[in-house]
This record gives sequence, C-alpha cells and structure tokens, in this order.
Amino acid sequence: MRAIVAGSQGLRIGEVAEPTPLPGEAVVRVAAISLNRGEVKRALSSTADWCPGWDAAGTVEVPAQDGSGPPAGTRVVGLLPSGAWAERVAIRTDALAEVPPGVSLQQAATLPVAGLTALHAIYRGGSLLGRRVLVTGATGGVGLLACQLARLSGADVVGLVRGHAEVVAATGAEPATDLAARAPYDLIVESVGGQVLGAALAALGPDGVCVTFGTSESSAATFDVGAFFRVGGPRLHGLVLTHELRVESARVGLARLLRLIERGQLKTSVEVIAPWTRVDEVARDLLDRRFTGKAVLEVA
Repeated sequence: MRAIVAGSQGLRIGEVAEPTPLPGEAVVRVAAISLNRGEVKRALSSTADWCPGWDAAGTVEVPAQDGSGPPAGTRVVGLLPSGAWAERVAIRTDALAEVPPGVSLQQAATLPVAGLTALHAIYRGGSLLGRRVLVTGATGGVGLLACQLARLSGADVVGLVRGHAEVVAATGAEPATDLAARAPYDLIVESVGGQVLGAALAALGPDGVCVTFGTSESSAATFDVGAFFRVGGPRLHGLVLTHELRVESARVGLARLLRLIERGQLKTSVEVIAPWTRVDEVARDLLDRRFTGKAVLEVA
C-alpha cells in the first residue's frame, strides 16, 4: 500500500504495510488529507522513515467489527494520532464522522485538527453573546474557523493579522494589526506565542480567558504577572486537543462542524488543492506561509 513517508529524503510516496484494524476501528479508503503546521514541522525534521498525518477523509471500505461505526460505502472524515497520509487507514469509530451529501471530502478533510481545535477553543469562552473575542494567527486554518465560530456564537471578533486582512474580514471579523487597540477581550484564541502571547495576556478583561494552543513565533513568552492578576480573575488555558477529546469525542465535534458547513453557516478555508505527489512542495510552502488557510492533498 502507498503512503506518504517522512524521512531523511523529505516527504515522498512510499510503500507501507496495510492497516490491521482493531474491533472498534473501520478501514477507510482515503480520498483527501489536509496538512497541519505541527505535523509538517515534525515530518520535515525527521531522519527515520515513518508515516505521518492526522486528518483523513474518504469512504468506509471495511466497517468496524464491533458494529460501532458506519457501514461500507459511507463517506467519512476522521482523526488519527499518526499515519493518516495513506491510501487506507484504520480509524477508531469514536474519531469518525459521516460526511453529509452537501459537503465535499476536500472540505471535510480540513476539519479534524483545525476544526476541532477552533471548536474547543471557543468552548472555553463559555457564552460569547455580545462579548469581545480576539483571534491571533487569524489567517491560518484554525484562526479562520475560530473567527467564524466566535461570530456564530454572537461575539464581536477581532482577528490579528500580518497581511491578507481581506481574508479575515470575509469571516465577519475585524482585521487588526495591533491587538491592544480593541482591548479588553473576554476570550483570546492564541496560537503565536512569544511576544504576542505576552501582549494577549495583558489585553484580557475581568474573568477573561486566553486559550493558547500554538507557538508559531516562539515557545517562550514573558508577561507582567502583577498586571495580569490585577485585572480580576483572568485565566490562561493551554489547549491540548487529545485531552479535550477525552471529554467530547472527535466524532461529536466533527458532526457538529459538518452540520454547520452543510447549512452554509461555516466555510472551510481550502486555499490549495493538489495531488498528494506534491506533498513535499506544499508542506514547505505551508511552513513558509505562502498561502492562508488550509492545504488539501488528493490521494489517487
């Protein structure tokens, strides 16, 4: 079976073993995968051969033996801990959701990591009706979805940008280059780290929460601890998706996101669609920020 293999030669198509499903796993023939910054950084720095990948969408080929998942022929999208970039994968049924007729597999493939991360970050803000939300890294895959989900929740949303302000404006959020300009915020969805995280913590309002899930700028940040506490009840939450999914399964969150797309309330940010043979090129373009939103590769 063919799969994308990471190693000393970069990302390439290679041969790997067929998946061996457990009773609660379905075998899915993959049609589309999407790339996430974290997995790409790890894959491109790898020296030992392995099959990366978190997001996959396709069709159930062999249903789960325990009867817990959809039947053969069902279009699905799922989340794996690794190995999603392959022709066939075994996915736990609690991490698998049926794709509605009005949603393409390319759209669905963008959702497992980016969509669920955005969804759980917005959950942490509680009721957002009439409240103010800041999304940093707003032109990225998670950022664009978080802007839309916050708007759907009734929030006034500001998206921090370095460029491509029009992409953020199209979500209904207000683009900004200075996060302090609209402070204080009730919820901050933060993925940059470094100086941006420090500034974000200073921009929280009373009882506000900053949800951090990425460090695209730097993993080290400094902030005024005294000023942070004087605001009155602000919180900093480190979001780890695998931990969040212990409370609500990926299947539940994915189904919720898919319904929003089907109804036209949420738009995926697919900026690049390419054959999976171009994975090395597209992965490097992602790290170099040569496009906004998400990249989807078609498996054929």
